[in-house]
Amino acid sequence: MYAKYIKRGLDFVLSLYALIILFPMLLTLTVLGTIFMRGNPFFIQDRPGKDEKIFKLIKFRTMDNRKDKKGNLLPDDIRLNKYGRFLRSTSLDELPELINILRGDMSIIGPRPLLVEYLPWYTKKERHRHDVRPGLTGWAQINGRNAIDSWEQRFQYDLEYIKKISLFFDIKVFIMTIAKVIKRSDIQVGSQIKVGRLDDARRKVKYESLNKKV
Repeated sequence: MYAKYIKRGLDFVLSLYALIILFPMLLTLTVLGTIFMRGNPFFIQDRPGKDEKIFKLIKFRTMDNRKDKKGNLLPDDIRLNKYGRFLRSTSLDELPELINILRGDMSIIGPRPLLVEYLPWYTKKERHRHDVRPGLTGWAQINGRNAIDSWEQRFQYDLEYIKKISLFFDIKVFIMTIAKVIKRSDIQVGSQIKVGRLDDARRKVKYESLNKKV
């Protein structure tokens, strides 16, 4: 009952309230982002949501547009400047996703929305992570975030959340998320992220055999 009738209403009310309260901070970060990112402070990218419906994810940009002499973008670790690292370490880059939650693209708690390019690489079981709206934070995020060293473990947390979804479980995840943000724990950026890309990881194994096991 909670997942079907109550969760979306809470998401709408809480995200609207948060946007109103945090408006001065959002405005300040928009101005600072324009300066430090040398242009548009927002990062907008297609992501799969509930039932794999594609939506536009909105975040604050953490990498600038510096290019080499040939006009190619420099490596991520170089373009991730000090301001961008600050945004990521404090999770402030995620704040514009409150707009996605208000619109119904996302939920406050749920599996994180990943890249569209990953869609062909999920197993049949893993695709169930899209049975619910993706979240600003989730069970996998408080159990290791980017420090989780395998995609299989990360997806296991996502599927566990879907099975246990309830108001009290969401409250638990939210409180644990606040603690993680304050401690700035499990924060990895750029080349520090051990798990890498899902498509690259799945190319290294026999994807067909992996699919048969689930």
